Amino acid sequence: MRDVFQQEMREVQSRLVELAELVHVSIANAVQAFNETDVVVAEEVIQNDSRIDELTIELDELAINILARQAPVARDLRIVVSALRISASLERMGDMSGHIAQLARYRFPDRVVPKGLRSTFKEMGRLDVEMAGNLAELLRTQDVKIAEQIRNDDDKVDELHASVFDKILGDTWSGETVAAVDATLASRYHERFADHAVSIAKKVLYLVTGDWTGADDEVAPRAS
Repeated sequence: MRDVFQQEMREVQSRLVELAELVHVSIANAVQAFNETDVVVAEEVIQNDSRIDELTIELDELAINILARQAPVARDLRIVVSALRISASLERMGDMSGHIAQLARYRFPDRVVPKGLRSTFKEMGRLDVEMAGNLAELLRTQDVKIAEQIRNDDDKVDELHASVFDKILGDTWSGETVAAVDATLASRYHERFADHAVSIAKKVLYLVTGDWTGADDEVAPRAS
């Protein structure tokens, strides 16, 4: 029975990694679609989100079955419970990728944001893709140095997010209302994606080090 339990615990980790890798692909494609106005790639991101949802449900069912049948305790219990919460954040990250792709599709063949903000969004997208890749590696290796890099990248995304609002609310903004709304939404989706990555990194950090500081911080408010 113990061998079965350990196999199931390894399965939980492997499924988390698989889910994180799909999210990495999703955000990379969403950023490409957004920056290059590629409606074909945007459609792929939107359609593939259902696969992320399916894997999330499968992982949650596995974790719940482990709780019901194996009654894990101590660290094993924390791992299973954390897996449930991490999978929820990964699912939301997939949703954020989908929202970014939807903006590209809605505005096709036009660009989502005006020229003056494009470099800002390219950098935000680059950071989100980097964070997603690091997150998959963190879940695979539990290397605490990667968690710190994710936090540092999140700070950069926050700064860029704030700069978008400064630009839109500034006296020199001459864009149309629809452009302001699109830029605001797009910036929010990029920022929320990064926030969920940090939330996961904190939980992994706690599992590795036992340091609870900030590990239970939830991302709020929720964006639909």
